[in-house]
Amino acid sequence: MNTDWQQFLQQRGATLQDGITQHYTDATSELTATQNAAVLCDLGQFGALRASGEEAQTFLQNMLSNDIRAADASHAQLSSLNTPKGRMLASMLIWRDGGDYLLQLPRSLCEPIRKKLTMYVLRAKVKIANAGDDSADIVSLGVSGAQAEASLRALFGELPQQAFEVVNGEASSLIKLGEHRWQINATPQRAQELWAAIPAQPVGSACWDWLNIRAGIPAILPQTQEQFVAQMVNFEVLGGVNFKKGCYPGQEVVARMQHLGKPKRRMYLAHVDGAAPQPGDELYSADMKGQSSGMIVNAAAAPGGGYDVLAVVQIASHDAHPLHLGSLAGARLQFLPPPYLLP
Repeated sequence: MNTDWQQFLQQRGATLQDGITQHYTDATSELTATQNAAVLCDLGQFGALRASGEEAQTFLQNMLSNDIRAADASHAQLSSLNTPKGRMLASMLIWRDGGDYLLQLPRSLCEPIRKKLTMYVLRAKVKIANAGDDSADIVSLGVSGAQAEASLRALFGELPQQAFEVVNGEASSLIKLGEHRWQINATPQRAQELWAAIPAQPVGSACWDWLNIRAGIPAILPQTQEQFVAQMVNFEVLGGVNFKKGCYPGQEVVARMQHLGKPKRRMYLAHVDGAAPQPGDELYSADMKGQSSGMIVNAAAAPGGGYDVLAVVQIASHDAHPLHLGSLAGARLQFLPPPYLLP
């Protein structure tokens, strides 16, 4: 992370650990604000890979699950990198920065995925680099809350209307992620100016993670790599898969599940009390006779206590049996209304 940007955050009360903002005041009050007010968050838990070169589009089109040609100056997109067996190695948000593509994913996966993609470059005229490797640093900010709309409109001239639509501003861009939720991508200097101009409470990264969970947007992490086919985490519902594009690693598996069958597992939103669940933790139900019936994808502390989670579980188990964390004696998951319609 840019050191000037880190110092800027610390001067405003941020407690950072490994470049990620933990909190400004205390986690409980920040979660309450996230639920009820306008909040502003540095998204340091994510990094970005920059794909540049005259063949960057062709290369990414051959590697990722979405149609990269649809990512342009006014449209971002979700996408994924998969194994040949269709298992997700990474989920990502993609947008354009001039002629380059920026691939945002959890910071812990940036270097492994950069190396993985570089293995496939061969003679293609494309370079895959960490976006912070040169002076063209990108700072990403999360903004949530209807109260922030007026200031964002004043700063950018207009607001994007549809999910993943992009509006460009001075040394910055604004992506609509959902209702009253946006991501700003900017140079460090411009990010400082925008931060000062948006009347919202600063909050730690865990608050943004909670918002992503409530929106049903999964983040593949090292603990969950190669665990899920795209449909298991509702990626086709979220628009992260294009079924009309050409081949990419795992395409046959993903297409077969879409057109010739249906997933036996789906991702659901749930709440659980007790000890903090972790990505990769297994879930159990009585009908599976000791075998795992699901897995935690993401988890974050909830404003009212306990934890909200995204969990991939057997559809049959979800429909008919209680699910428990870690073992049949573990804490029971309480399923919440889904944030979007499932097939």
